[in-house]
Amino acid sequence: MGRTVIVGDIHGCFDELMELLEKVDLRPDDLLVSVGDLVDRGPAPGEVVGFFRARPNSVVVMGNHERKHVRGIFSYAQEITRLQLGGGYAETVEWMRTLPYFFENEDVRVVHAALVPGGPPAGQREEILCGTTSGERELAALFPDGHWHDRYTDDKPVVFGHHVTGREPLIRDGRVFGIDTGACHGWNLTALCVPGFAVHSVAARADHWSAVKREWQLPVLKTKPWRDFAWSELSEKAARFSGTSDAASQEWLRAVEEWATGLRALAPVLVDVAHRVSARLTPDEIRRHPAAPVLFQARSGRLDQTALAKRCATPRRTLEVAAALGVAAPGPPG
Repeated sequence: MGRTVIVGDIHGCFDELMELLEKVDLRPDDLLVSVGDLVDRGPAPGEVVGFFRARPNSVVVMGNHERKHVRGIFSYAQEITRLQLGGGYAETVEWMRTLPYFFENEDVRVVHAALVPGGPPAGQREEILCGTTSGERELAALFPDGHWHDRYTDDKPVVFGHHVTGREPLIRDGRVFGIDTGACHGWNLTALCVPGFAVHSVAARADHWSAVKREWQLPVLKTKPWRDFAWSELSEKAARFSGTSDAASQEWLRAVEEWATGLRALAPVLVDVAHRVSARLTPDEIRRHPAAPVLFQARSGRLDQTALAKRCATPRRTLEVAAALGVAAPGPPG
């Protein structure tokens, strides 16, 4: 009869996963269970997801990082994963929607983050099981003087991840097993084999999250909607990200700021062209013109740089007005 092999938070650390499964001698009849958080922070989330989806006899519990993708809640880690997965991202998120919030058999319970003691995982709040921010707040209110697993006295052992326990797993009374040992941060990737509850770990090959953050900074910056930011928002974001130590990112952000400055400097030219064009066209010709709203404003004497600024509140609107008036405008950096 096969074992149940439970693996802690992998976070895209595919090479470590393969090494760990070789160490535990994973066999086809073993049930492989992930506590969740297959993705984000590591170098190879697509390979990790692909392995679990392709391997029969495998279960992945919903982690808070999968849930973020499902809910469209994006921080830097999720932006990177979306780029890493490329054209397969949307289909992968659809698969994530199908993940259960817990796994339980006759030997063990598995959740990603937490379990309110005294009852089975079925029927418990998803936010608590997978460790969302609201679930963490609710747990803190329920157990203000400690952790939920300090109160766990159920006979059936529980295995969880989510909170990094250090390089070694948290094991208490043979019934509580916290197995997130920080693989993506350069520590260990851990598995628990049931029955027997044997623990196996392999060392991470690098501090992957630190490396991935640096590697993907410029690609992520390039995906941001710079054309649609209000001018003040564009300046604020460029200033916020300019503190990076990555020279390529710094250079690209300087190019963005120069582009924005060049666009805003077009204001007097656009006003002058609008007045000249409106003066030579009839009202019917203006109505058919792609810059009709601006030309009518000029014709009525109400167009100055202040009025134009209200229309051109973003780079995109400025580029549209410039194109409609036939004024050459600088393009955004590549």
